[in-house]
Amino acid sequence: QVQLVGSGGGLVQAGGSLRLSCAASGRISGIYRMGWHRQAPGKQREFVAGITTGGSTNYADSVRDRFTISRDSAKNTVYLQMNSLKPEDTAVYYCNAEVIGSNRYWGQGTQVTVSS
Repeated sequence: QVQLVGSGGGLVQAGGSLRLSCAASGRISGIYRMGWHRQAPGKQREFVAGITTGGSTNYADSVRDRFTISRDSAKNTVYLQMNSLKPEDTAVYYCNAEVIGSNRYWGQGTQVTVSS
């Protein structure tokens, strides 16, 4: 089992910044990618950003050039720096981890609200 604990988020004005963190624990040796998805009210959960254990990153087109995902291997933690936030970024953000030979694990979700 892998446990994910997310933190960060909150309320910010448009154009502002927030940083999310996600710490992994448990059987982390099988993790090959971590990242975030988000879900806005009435919408499906969507991919935001991911980073592999090798450091390769990928982003949704809607956040590219505004969001940056990074990792601290020593702390088993990934970060999502979100800049130039827009009202349409408002959603619950879910940290997740992809594990070899297993299902994707999800964190508890953290609310990000961007006011116009």
